[in-house]
Amino acid sequence: MEWRVSDGLTGYEEAVATMEARAAAIHAGEADELVWLVEHPPLYTAGTSARTEDLLEPDRFPVFPSRRGGQFTYHGPGQRIAYTMLDLNRRGRDVRRFVWNLEEWVIRTLAEFGVTGERRAGRVGVWVVRPEKPPLPDGSPAEDKIAAIGVRLRRWVSFHGLAINVEPDLEHFSGIVPCGIRGHGVTSLVDLGLPVTMGDLDAALERTFDTVFTRIRQE
Repeated sequence: MEWRVSDGLTGYEEAVATMEARAAAIHAGEADELVWLVEHPPLYTAGTSARTEDLLEPDRFPVFPSRRGGQFTYHGPGQRIAYTMLDLNRRGRDVRRFVWNLEEWVIRTLAEFGVTGERRAGRVGVWVVRPEKPPLPDGSPAEDKIAAIGVRLRRWVSFHGLAINVEPDLEHFSGIVPCGIRGHGVTSLVDLGLPVTMGDLDAALERTFDTVFTRIRQE
């Protein structure tokens, strides 16, 4: 398995082309699985379930259609994207389990910094309870999203993956309804008061990967 970290900002179209080529090579048995960590310049992506009304500021940043699952997301500097090209032919053809594992990977990574990440029924991604904020209209505690999940499978090889907010400009999320979910905010590790660097997060992602995903030896 290959673990790759790209410096600087990677263009979205370049990333998609790289992922598609690698996924095809993995299926053909010509390449190892890959976890690729990148940052993008500011942009919005529209998943297969994106609704036009959720793009609130269409002229703010470039908007890229994406064939991954989900709705509108923001990507930009200070956000770590983990693109996961894994062979589910060998790991089990279970999409729900794969998404659960991606969420679990994020949750265990956040725990390394003392952050409790949680799942919510009907809301893919990872959430953090914010008791210091005013409660929601129904009286439940406020919650902010700290990580988004969006995947695509081709011949049971995955690509796209997850995004964790380290220190992005959170105001940039205001141009969309993130993942089509209204009534909740977005947070980051730095917003939570944690001086975490991208390198810190990358190290934690690599440490926790093997606690969730078994590394399969290439034959």
